[in-house]
Amino acid sequence: MPRLTRVLPDYGALHITARGNNKRVVFRRRCDFKYCLGLFSGYAIRYACRIYHYVLMKTHLHLVVGVTPYSQLSKMMHGICLQYAMRYNKVYSRIGHFWQDRFKSFVIDDDDYLLRCGLYVERNPVRAGLVKAPEDYPWSSYNAYAFGQKDSIITLDPLYDSLGNTAEEKMAAYRRMMEVTMVNFK
Repeated sequence: MPRLTRVLPDYGALHITARGNNKRVVFRRRCDFKYCLGLFSGYAIRYACRIYHYVLMKTHLHLVVGVTPYSQLSKMMHGICLQYAMRYNKVYSRIGHFWQDRFKSFVIDDDDYLLRCGLYVERNPVRAGLVKAPEDYPWSSYNAYAFGQKDSIITLDPLYDSLGNTAEEKMAAYRRMMEVTMVNFK
C-alpha cells in the first residue's frame, strides 16, 4: 500500500520528530550531536526552512520548523536523515535500517501553541532525566531563548518578540514560561 502524501501548510510551523529504528541510540558521542547540528544549519538554508526550536536526544530528535511556499521540508528532512545515517553507519561500522519509519510532522495551527511546543521540545532532556534544568543540556535551543546564547541554527520564534520590549525582558519571560511548564509537568 503506498504512503499517503504528507500535507503541509503553505505558511506556518510544524513539530517534526525522527526516531532511531527500534528506539536505538542514534547520538553516541559529542561529535555525533555536533555533526547533526551542522546538518540542520546547511539543509534549513538550502531548502528555505526556518528552525525555531530543536533538541537532540539520544534516540531521537525534535524540531519546530517554520515553512513558506518556497520551503521544501521533506527534502530538508531527507537530506538531514540520509547524511546523518550514512556518516553514523560509516563511523560505527554499522549496516541496516537506521531511522524508524519516515519523520513525523504535526502542523502547529495555533499561534499560542507555537511557543508552548518549543518549550515542550526543549523540556525533553529534563523529562528524560538527563539533566535537572533545561539550561544544562547543550543540544537544544533553550539557551538561545532563555539566556541570549548565540545559536546560528535557529531563527527566533516569531512570537518571542511579544514576550517583552527588551532582550532581558524576553529572556526572563521565556524562563518563567519554562518554569511554569516544569511545575505543570511534575
